[in-house]
Amino acid sequence: MRALAEYIMRGRKQAALVVGLTAALPLLFWLSAAGASLVLLRRGLAQSINVIVWALVPALIWALYGDPYVLLVIAGSLVMAHLLRESTSWIRVLLCSMLVGLGAAWMLSVVFADTIGQLSQMMQEAMPNVFAEAWQQLDAESQARMLELLTPVLTGLMAAVAQMLSLAALVLARYWQAVLYNPGGFGQEFRAIRLPAAVAGLLVMGMLLAPRLSTQAGALMPLCAIPLGVAGVALVHGVVARYKMGRFPLIGFYVGMFLFIQLLYPLLIILALADSVFDFRGLRALAKNNADSTDNGE
Repeated sequence: MRALAEYIMRGRKQAALVVGLTAALPLLFWLSAAGASLVLLRRGLAQSINVIVWALVPALIWALYGDPYVLLVIAGSLVMAHLLRESTSWIRVLLCSMLVGLGAAWMLSVVFADTIGQLSQMMQEAMPNVFAEAWQQLDAESQARMLELLTPVLTGLMAAVAQMLSLAALVLARYWQAVLYNPGGFGQEFRAIRLPAAVAGLLVMGMLLAPRLSTQAGALMPLCAIPLGVAGVALVHGVVARYKMGRFPLIGFYVGMFLFIQLLYPLLIILALADSVFDFRGLRALAKNNADSTDNGE
């Protein structure tokens, strides 16, 4: 992967070739998003616009043919990369990712309206059988409310995929930038991510209370979970690094997340919320010192 990053940063022609080709090929658009974001992080918007265009053109073509994910992921990662370069704040980036998710939810609700409707209908028919006893214990109003929430929550989950992929592409781009220009810098930066208590509390309230405000607000539930999840992952990395546990705990963590994400992700959110209050890692001073000694992650 380092060789690819070096090739991208060799010149505009090389960067345009990589981001344009990977955006055009199926399932490689995340590499295009990461490559374009790397150029933007390093050179700024004005000097990277020629490369960005080569990533966006294939993305627009994919969108015209009915697949908006390529455009959503590339555009989302570029917006967050510009914000990260200007602010050097991952907290702002995580909050901005929710705006990316909201934009994705709107676009997906338009492009995939029929598909989401059909999937929602199938789930409505299956829920009484899947949740047999629990479903029967609910009153008619609660059952109707849950069925009504299916469509916005499904839309939110689909949008959260675009939000998460955009963030993952930006993380890869920032990692490449550190590998090329500031070895070890990304690790310190990522491990220092910690949501302020007020922000974490609002995100949790958004997850819990949004469906009660309105049916359409149910789409916010998965979108609010993404920043909390990223903060939880940063906490795990920070604790492992602080106590010098090596790589095996991280390998076990990611294997567990892959196999039991339904069980571990809520725990990750709880840990992120607790860390926002108690600061388990004590990395505030480290983050401040690192920010004073680096410029734009370089």
